[in-house]
Amino acid sequence: MKLLVVAIALTTLLTFQSVAQQVSLDKVAVIVDQGVILESEIKALVEQVKRNAETNNQTLPSDRALRTQAIEKLVTDNLQTQMAQKMGIQISDPQLDQTIAGIAANNNLPMDQFRAAIARDGIPFEVYREDIRKELITQEVRRANVRRRVYITPQEIENLVKLIDEQGAKQAEYNLGHILIGFPPQPTDEDIAKAKSTADKVLELLNNGSDFTRIAIASSSGSKALEGGDLGWMNINSMPTLFAEAVQDKDKDEVVGPIRSGAGFHILKVKDLRGVEVVKVQEVNARHILIKPSVILSDEKAKEKLEEFRKQIVAGEATFEDLAKEHSADPGSAIKGGELGWNDPNIYVPAFKDALANLEADEIGQPFRSSHGWHLVQMIGKRVDDATDKRKEDKAYQLIFNRKFTEETDAWLREMRDAAYIEVLDSSSELGS
Repeated sequence: MKLLVVAIALTTLLTFQSVAQQVSLDKVAVIVDQGVILESEIKALVEQVKRNAETNNQTLPSDRALRTQAIEKLVTDNLQTQMAQKMGIQISDPQLDQTIAGIAANNNLPMDQFRAAIARDGIPFEVYREDIRKELITQEVRRANVRRRVYITPQEIENLVKLIDEQGAKQAEYNLGHILIGFPPQPTDEDIAKAKSTADKVLELLNNGSDFTRIAIASSSGSKALEGGDLGWMNINSMPTLFAEAVQDKDKDEVVGPIRSGAGFHILKVKDLRGVEVVKVQEVNARHILIKPSVILSDEKAKEKLEEFRKQIVAGEATFEDLAKEHSADPGSAIKGGELGWNDPNIYVPAFKDALANLEADEIGQPFRSSHGWHLVQMIGKRVDDATDKRKEDKAYQLIFNRKFTEETDAWLREMRDAAYIEVLDSSSELGS
């Protein structure tokens, strides 16, 4: 009996020590306004970057540099999450499941194989699922806060339409790498000189053959630092004007900079480029009724509501236009009886685009769920784009909007970051507050 008691006590002690070790590993590392960042979150993000680098055969900077960049990204994400909570932005489980199913479909994988692929990357599926939820919430927060900062004048559209006409049938697209040596808020002359000196050293390293991805991860203050500064493919007219002027007529693998802006000094690398022919596309005109689930309206009830609307329309008891004006949660189209106008279907979210593809003229589809809520859609008509002046203006507007939205997003994130209270509790890492 004494031996049994000793054994139990020893087991309890070891268990307690193990739990204590686990708790000590998952401590609060950073305080961000009303939120916190855990040590486990930092470690998980650093490990993810390392796995991606290993998969892509990329070299990485020191663990200290990686940790600093990981903290910076998590701080920005945390601030956006707090803002989403204040705004009441949520992503329901059905909406999340539909998004993940769409990602699997885009990768041509059934869900069981998609889950297996996620597991092979060393990521538990529930962790992946919540990461997607956070990303969707972040997108909604950015759209809500940045869209109202974008203002486009008729003159800007007219100027770009002329430029597109002058370029003729081909337009250049660039795959860019980006490094930003940033300024602190309200920089002094000394701060600017120091940033310029750092940018010159970075440019010298790159010109001497240093790896762009590694230097971007270690040194960049840009939003894509952890992705090695990869901005992806960008049309010459949709990228920031400062970048467009700098890379125009540059060749593949050419490094450009430093380029000064209000944010700091930018260094760009033309990773690749290609010419894109302007082709005719099929456009669609449709009308819809949007019902958004809420605390008092469940997903199932929202769907049932639209099913009842469809029955009324088919039976001739009500018109689509009248129901849209009275019930649709999309104010932009509701006042027009739900009509969305002629558009390239690629501008819509995947679920909406797929629903339109299966409808013929005047046909009313079944209710379906997208990231915005539940929709009932009627196809008005389809046509092949004839490249009219209106089409050119719409295209010019979208290109300018994309560019300004990107610029304003970066500015909004910097402003939110500069106004936040941030305290790093782990002295082994560095982060400006």
